[in-house]
Parts: sequence; structure tokens; C-alpha cells
Amino acid sequence: MLTKSKFQPAWWLRNPHLQTLWAAKVHPAPVPIVSRERLTTPDGDFVDLDWTSKQDGPVAVIFHGLTGSFKSKYVRSIMSVLQARGFNTVLMHFRGCSGEPNLTRGSYHSGHTVDIEFVINTVANRFPDKKIIAIGYSLGGNALLKYLATANAIPLHYAVSVCPPLVLKEGAKRINTGFSRIYQKTLIKQMSAALRNKHAKYPALGLDQYPYESTRDFISWDDQITAPLHGYASGEDYYNRASTLSDLKDISTDTHVLFSTDDPFFTARCIPQQDEQLSSRVTFELVAGAGHVGFISGNVPCFGNDWLRSRVAELATRSIG
Repeated sequence: MLTKSKFQPAWWLRNPHLQTLWAAKVHPAPVPIVSRERLTTPDGDFVDLDWTSKQDGPVAVIFHGLTGSFKSKYVRSIMSVLQARGFNTVLMHFRGCSGEPNLTRGSYHSGHTVDIEFVINTVANRFPDKKIIAIGYSLGGNALLKYLATANAIPLHYAVSVCPPLVLKEGAKRINTGFSRIYQKTLIKQMSAALRNKHAKYPALGLDQYPYESTRDFISWDDQITAPLHGYASGEDYYNRASTLSDLKDISTDTHVLFSTDDPFFTARCIPQQDEQLSSRVTFELVAGAGHVGFISGNVPCFGNDWLRSRVAELATRSIG
């Protein structure tokens, strides 16, 4: 079901770029105390998990966005507020995002569901009597939706996806225009550094054959690096198979999607146009004026409210009754 949100952007952050940058760079976020656990994946690689202290309540599994980590403000914010509400919270770092290069040539991408399934199943086996929810942001939100639409025997009670890039090619084109190219430049710089560090530590992987030092836009990056590293025939093949707009009708887990209509990473073609594109278990909340993982409200300049944290926590708490 498509719905319109009641969110009202802070009057002093009515530009989507201001929303995006304020939330990511300026707005304060608590720093919960976490303990780290390393899981060995079935293919011999690893993923690192950050856990808040043990609670008696349900479990929230969190998936960050592209180049994100525990350092991301939206991660710290949701872990803190859910912990205060009695949840056990755990962040899965996608491969190579926890501060140490991963061991295999590939790492993660917008359709990478293998590690999501592995971690969710691990959590479900450890906590067989607890309700488990999952929350994904941006790339992590898209990969979570792909998992929900394609996996078997999903042990989740509820899921929330925030600002997922539902049509990847549209996102790659949008972020290569106007001011959004600043985000593209920053993200590609971070991804290049990750591959450079990984090649320095594991030269036998042969990563120097990929043009990560010279690639400047996402369409080229995905065609020449993402696709060959992760078993896709081309960037176009990756975009077609990893996008999730057409998967929303196949989701059988109660799921809530939060999507900003002015997101500077995407275009209107990333938004479903009618309820028939959604499963009856999916609620798609359209939010005006929130930017990309921004969602800052409030009337007092420089003292915004983290509406996104409050909304996701509200949805999570309501879902468990």
C-alpha cells in the first residue's frame, strides 16, 4: 500500500542536500557501547557484527548503506534508541566495511543477500524464542528487500527499508548530475581506497587489474568493477538483477519502506506508482522533503529532531506488539 507521510522537514533544511548533509555530518548521534563478533562465512570469508548489551526483548538486525559502518550516525542512532526500548541490536558490517579488508575478491553490492541470509539465520538459531526484525538503509535497504523477495523460510517478524535504490541504473544516472556528483565523488573515493588497501594486503587477489584508481562515475564503476567482481555479465546485468522495484510484489514478510520523494540519489522512476506493484504485506511510505537518509524536522534552527530514528523505532516497537 502506498501512503503519504506526515513528516514535516525543518524549515531551515528544506533543500534535499541540506537534509542529507546535516543528518550525515552535523546532527549529533549517541554512541552506544558495543562488542564485536566475527563470523566466518560459508565461503571462508568473514563478516563483523557489533552488538549492544544483552536484553530480554526482541532482536533488531541492522544493515548499513554503501561504505557505511558503525561510525554512520543513522546506525548509532537507531541502535541506541532501540536498545533503550529493550531490543537486542546488532549491526552487520558488509564485507570490508568494519575497518579490515575482507578475504575474497568480491565484497558486497546492492543485491548481495548471501551474508544477510547467513546472519539472520545465525541470529534466529541463537534466539529461537525471540521476535526478530531487520532494518536496512540505502544499499542495505535494497539488499534486504531482495532477500525478502527471494529467500526461503525467512525467520523475520518485520522489516524496515529506508531510502533503498530500487532502480539501480536510475540512481547511478541521478548521482552523476548536478550537486549530487559530490556524493558520487566521495563514495567512489572511499571505495577506491578500500580496494587499494585490500590489494596492498592481499596482492594475490589480483585487484590491480580493475580500474578503481581511474573510474569516476558509478555507471563505469559498476560495469568495470562491481559486475566482474561479483559474477555479473556487465553493469547492465547487475542493474537488472539487483534492482528491487519489481520484487516488492513478491515479499511475504510485513515490511515498511520509507522513501523520500526528493532523494538526491534517485529519480521518480524509483518510486512505485500504484498499489499493484506492492505485495499486500508491503507499506510504502512516501516522504516529502527528507533528502537521502535525512528526515530532520523541527522549528528551532540548528536544533533539529531526528524524525527518522523516531519513526523507525516506532515502527519496530509497534511490530512486536
